[in-house]
Amino acid sequence: MRSDLGGFGALFDLDISKYRNPLLVSATDGVGTKLKLAFLTGRHDTVGIDLVAMSVNDLVVQGAEPLFFLDYFATGKLDPEAAATVVQGIAEGCRQAGCALIGGETAEMPDFYQAGEYDLAGFAVGVVDRDRLIDGQRIAPGDAVIGLASSGPHANGYSLIRKMVLAEGGPGLDAPFGDATLGDALITPTRIYVRALLALAAQCDVKGLVHITGGGYWENIPRVLPDAIAVTLRKSAWERLEIFNYLQKLGNVSEEEMLRTFNCGLGMIVIVPQEQADNALSILKQAGETPYLIGHCHAREGDGPQVTILD
Repeated sequence: MRSDLGGFGALFDLDISKYRNPLLVSATDGVGTKLKLAFLTGRHDTVGIDLVAMSVNDLVVQGAEPLFFLDYFATGKLDPEAAATVVQGIAEGCRQAGCALIGGETAEMPDFYQAGEYDLAGFAVGVVDRDRLIDGQRIAPGDAVIGLASSGPHANGYSLIRKMVLAEGGPGLDAPFGDATLGDALITPTRIYVRALLALAAQCDVKGLVHITGGGYWENIPRVLPDAIAVTLRKSAWERLEIFNYLQKLGNVSEEEMLRTFNCGLGMIVIVPQEQADNALSILKQAGETPYLIGHCHAREGDGPQVTILD
């Protein structure tokens, strides 16, 4: 970072000598209605991590190393303590992702937001060498599919979660859950996969990466598959966090809808050649992830589904 606080714009010194043919990759996202849980619980320390995670996880699926991040914080009347806690979370997210927090905007708009509430948006830029770009086009029959454990619902499905948990007769956020409360479980920040995936891409032929966000498995996995390729996954191959079983039972949610709305225990999908699967699993474990070999790629049958999930 080259600029000081108070400037009209932030400067970043990109060392292009590290890259042969660099491509810049950008992403922007928010935290969605998970923010409502922060307001209700008074926990503002995790949503900043969520904000960073949603953008940098989108960058790394294309093989990009995050360079810098900017945030937008908007509120009706600034609560300096809450805002500082949010920014501390953003800084922690950037630390986990290995990128610089180079600037942002704090907008105070009276009468626009309810008292005690705010909105967040984040913007990330990364870089990847053109010949290291991961776009899924080389995925072929026989390739292995690996899933990386999530930390919980991450930042998706919270409109449905709030409807179930906060409804009249619902358990509420103070309900016991494990060793803590349901609110604690639901405010757990999104896992950031950047360092592990960059380490993997440096040592293995990573053909495709999928960030499991809104739309779940049915909508996100096809985004990286060639039209002629499909995947078959087995749910028994990975551990489904108890929070998802709890939510499914609470709302009587169908299995198909669970897999469309939530990550159900996997926040990231990795596709590598079958012969590299064992090495990939080892590298990911060494990087601190919990990986599972969950399925394989195969030829798609006509216009049939590109994602099949078996028990």
